[in-house]
Amino acid sequence: MKTLIVHAHPEPKSLNGSLTDHAVAVLRSAGHEVRVSDLYAMGWKATADAADYGPHASSPLRVARDSGRAFDAGELTADVRAEQEKLLWADTVILQFPLWWYTMPAILKGWVDRVFTHHFGYGVGEHSDTEYGERFGEGTLAGRRALLSVTVGGPASHYAARGINGPVDDLLFPIQHGILYYPGLEVLPPFVVHGADRLAPEEYAAVAAAWEQRLRTLETTEPIPFRRQNSGDYEIPSLHLKDGLEPAGRTGFALHTRP
Repeated sequence: MKTLIVHAHPEPKSLNGSLTDHAVAVLRSAGHEVRVSDLYAMGWKATADAADYGPHASSPLRVARDSGRAFDAGELTADVRAEQEKLLWADTVILQFPLWWYTMPAILKGWVDRVFTHHFGYGVGEHSDTEYGERFGEGTLAGRRALLSVTVGGPASHYAARGINGPVDDLLFPIQHGILYYPGLEVLPPFVVHGADRLAPEEYAAVAAAWEQRLRTLETTEPIPFRRQNSGDYEIPSLHLKDGLEPAGRTGFALHTRP
């Protein structure tokens, strides 16, 4: 197995840094190949702009069209091309980050903005009366798996169904469904460490053991059963879930997972 870990924390000695180091050690000890994109260490540029598209940048800038033109010509910037090549190389992609303000750090969102360009992360496949492009279960990254490893400052009760912050699965839905599943990655249930800000050194061993267990079962863990866009569950082109397919009691994001 070939795994790409995209790490987004500014402090190498942080809990996120330890989890990344542990993942590298565990996976390599099991004979897997591992590459790490440590975004802060790389000095990753977090903003998508005209400089990414060189001679293909228009005025006014049109990010979708211009990024696709640069991608098609093989003329995206070298840093973006390198990350796209890593994604195509990998069997599994792990995003390691702290939950900041209910989402990923800006540098990681900037990695997505710049790397998931038109004609790579989206804008691929047939658009017709029966299909609306290859996305949500299809696309460039289909056949690969993805996993979020997330540290959360608050306790689990704050992120439960009745918790004030909302269910953690709902908070992660835009990332898991809207970023990872969109270009075809099968998304595994997330690994979440709650109470990260108050984790005592002696408690880390249990966290590391749980993380190791998840890592050793990456290939056998069932992915979240998101509905495929072109599976027949959605009306085309409205992309509304067809009547009668909603399980009893399910609303909101949960409608988009199969029973």
